[in-house]
Amino acid sequence: MKNFIYLIVILVFIMTSCKKETKSVKITYPETKKGTVIYEHFGTKVQDPYRWLEDDRSTDTENWVVEQNKVTFDYLNKMPNRERIRKRLEEVWNYEKISAPKKRGDYTYFYKNDGLQNQYVLYRQKETEEPEIFLNPNTFSKDGTTSLGSVSFTKDGHLLAYSISEGGSDWRKIIIMDVLSKKIKEDTLKDVKFSGISWYKNEGFYYSSYDKPKGSELSAKTDQHKVYYHKLGTKQIEDKIIYGAIPSEKHRYIGAKVSEDNTYLIISASTSTSGNKLFIKDLTNPKSKLITILDHTKSDSYIIDNKGSKLYIVTNLNAPNKKIITVDANNPTSENWKDFIVETKNVLSPSTGSGYIFTEYMVDAISKINQYDYNGKLIREIKLPGIGSVTGFNGKPEDKDLYFSFTNYTTPSTIYKYEPNTGKSIVYIKPKIDFNPDNYESKQIFYTSKDGTKIPMLITHKKGLELNGKNPTILYGYGGFNISLTPSFSIANSVWLEKGGVYAVPNLRGGGEYGKSWHDAGTQLKKQNVFDDFIAAATYLMAKNYTSSDYLAIRGGSNGGLLVGAVMTQKPDLVKVALPAVGVLDMLRYHTFTAGAGWSYDYGTVEDNKEMFTYLKGYSPVHNVKENVKYPATLITTGDHDDRVVPAHSFKFAAVLQEKQTGTNPILIRIETNAGHGAGTPTSKTIDLYADIFAFTLFNMGVE
Repeated sequence: MKNFIYLIVILVFIMTSCKKETKSVKITYPETKKGTVIYEHFGTKVQDPYRWLEDDRSTDTENWVVEQNKVTFDYLNKMPNRERIRKRLEEVWNYEKISAPKKRGDYTYFYKNDGLQNQYVLYRQKETEEPEIFLNPNTFSKDGTTSLGSVSFTKDGHLLAYSISEGGSDWRKIIIMDVLSKKIKEDTLKDVKFSGISWYKNEGFYYSSYDKPKGSELSAKTDQHKVYYHKLGTKQIEDKIIYGAIPSEKHRYIGAKVSEDNTYLIISASTSTSGNKLFIKDLTNPKSKLITILDHTKSDSYIIDNKGSKLYIVTNLNAPNKKIITVDANNPTSENWKDFIVETKNVLSPSTGSGYIFTEYMVDAISKINQYDYNGKLIREIKLPGIGSVTGFNGKPEDKDLYFSFTNYTTPSTIYKYEPNTGKSIVYIKPKIDFNPDNYESKQIFYTSKDGTKIPMLITHKKGLELNGKNPTILYGYGGFNISLTPSFSIANSVWLEKGGVYAVPNLRGGGEYGKSWHDAGTQLKKQNVFDDFIAAATYLMAKNYTSSDYLAIRGGSNGGLLVGAVMTQKPDLVKVALPAVGVLDMLRYHTFTAGAGWSYDYGTVEDNKEMFTYLKGYSPVHNVKENVKYPATLITTGDHDDRVVPAHSFKFAAVLQEKQTGTNPILIRIETNAGHGAGTPTSKTIDLYADIFAFTLFNMGVE
């Protein structure tokens, strides 16, 4: 009996010691000076004491970043499981990853990463020869932060124009290469942003950009995007502006594309991230002018192909779930449109290749693919490997085979080769990864949001999970910009699942899973629907005993960072850990930074009217942190050179949280230096980031 009591005492001591260890990481935050800036909207004064942090190139801000990172990494370095998690991430990540091939000229091109390379390498191969390295972005810079962007070949495959991004910036450079000799042909084009590259024959190409600001990126004006034509053999300064030069016709996003047969130049022009005007120009006639197809931005409408003068356009004009119409290029206005593939109850996303049109439909965020000919005849519904997400089925008209990838939350992306004439599919590349999908399950459920709306959610975890309310759970969300969260495999999340974690993803309003009406239901004065949907998802997980508030983390990036910031300030006791990444967090000033004004379709701006100002102020995370409130353990992540969602959002949110937080939950900001919004992030930095996120989350949940 004495031995039993002694054992109990020892166990209690150990448990108590562990709890003390969990709470023993003391934090002294850097002092963040407060300014006296006050501004006014509709008679309401708003204090902005951390306005100075908006100047991300000032010495004061740079010093603040150094001090915050010192505190953050001092804390993270004490996480007992951080290094174990990082090593496991590295082990799982270390497998060969290969993309689907594409034939261009005499070569077949594909991307490959040997395992832990910072950037994917572009290879090429002739039919009877071994593959060779064609472009290796890992040699572009010493630190691996210069990445390869768009890659565009001429139709004969003899010339290439490709873009690069340095330090994660959205500003790009375009380099022109002779493919056969691999020699650079002329000067590099600079200061290109939000642009494709579209060749006209072998003579030149179209691209888009803004006037680059002088000094801080925050001063950039992004309401005058322009399309340029670069003729080979000339200087960039001589490039002609094709569209966007008229000051009264300000567009924030303009795209230009040459049709596959080199007959038409197609231009789409947008004032925000939703809705576009549409124009076409006959390139066979040097004297031709732009013909207007749509002169308003009430729909998302794009030309997907043409057969002679017959245009095929996908649109959500009077069709919220999208349809495909045809119209003659000589008289293409909307009153002459004819339905080709009609709207259904599921959202349409088409592609073309091998002389066919492929329609992907989202059925509760799950892919379904049909194949049509150019007369509108249904050839077949394509049998897929399982329930999940599919991308691909696009190619040149002459391609005999097409490729598609299939994935879900438990299936690493597998590439299939598809024969359009027979409908047969075979596995082309299956990754050899240290993860067994048979040990896990992914279940779709529907829960009810605050206003009674049914929301789908996919919950993934180990088979045989005990529903005891103590499972570490990450609830991930986005809910905006018509973006759909469809099932996809994540190497990082596989490690979270392996450690017994639950990963849940709801399809919130504001996304595109159920078409334009679903998107609009989460915008502007209806944005609170998105937050309510996310809160209801957390409530469902707890009600069903997947987890509890002590074991629940919420995570999201960009617009999803706003989601996390809004929910944690509205319901600070809902979760244990909050993980807002590169978030839009100052809703009163977001539109004044870089590309922010283009997001007004989703958010509205404080300049719209008093009602919109009051609404934005009512949920803006930076403006809704309150005194004497215990907020969740928070790890804010951003990049110091993010020129899309500028780091000032995260800086100001961290500063006000650290100022007002009550209790011992840490409020930390992890600022990746020489990094942007996420695209092109080196593998090594990505692994380090996830190791820090998982270690921070588990430590603050008290889970070893």
